[in-house]
Amino acid sequence: MDTPSGEDARAEPRGALAKIEQILRDAERDREGHISLGALSDAMEERAFGLLMLILALPCTLPFVYLLPQLVALPMMVLAWQMAAGRRAPWLPETLRKRRLPVDGLMEVVARVKRYAGWLERLAHPRLAGLTGRRGMRVLGALLIVPCLSILVPLPLTNTVPGIGVAIAAAGLIERDGIFVMLGLLIGLVWVSILAIGGPALLYFLIDWAANRGTAA
Repeated sequence: MDTPSGEDARAEPRGALAKIEQILRDAERDREGHISLGALSDAMEERAFGLLMLILALPCTLPFVYLLPQLVALPMMVLAWQMAAGRRAPWLPETLRKRRLPVDGLMEVVARVKRYAGWLERLAHPRLAGLTGRRGMRVLGALLIVPCLSILVPLPLTNTVPGIGVAIAAAGLIERDGIFVMLGLLIGLVWVSILAIGGPALLYFLIDWAANRGTAA
């Protein structure tokens, strides 16, 4: 009986995070330890939409991670729009393809996510396949535009929870798990709705409170 070689055994790691780890580990870095977004997309081949969306969302899922969310927000928006448009593979304009991401920083984010939420990934398995098919991807892309827009806004509370929603939905796309897709969308859309409704109310309350204090003084 033939046994798989070491190279074949590591060719298809189990789990989305393990796949991302392998891609980052094998990635060709520049002298400063960065990889271009274009090279990262090319390395993911046919899995690019789900994996690329997931790896870009991961820095947004953790609190107190700076700079990376600002680097990945616009590419996430472009990917969501292309999914909604029905593209089978991502296309990135040259300005975004040249955008550099720190490999070590991404590896650290993946390791932290695996440490605290790796158990969640193990629950994913193929189910409700229609939600991750071609039509499902178009609907998913259209709905993901909303949390991606939230991540683009450089204000408190706009990154972490929408990033978690996008990451779970992307993991569901990779694992063909419609439940994960719906869960991720629910998290992202509900949080953005709360921000859209509660944000202006909080702002008016603070303005009124400051005006009353000024009058009292």
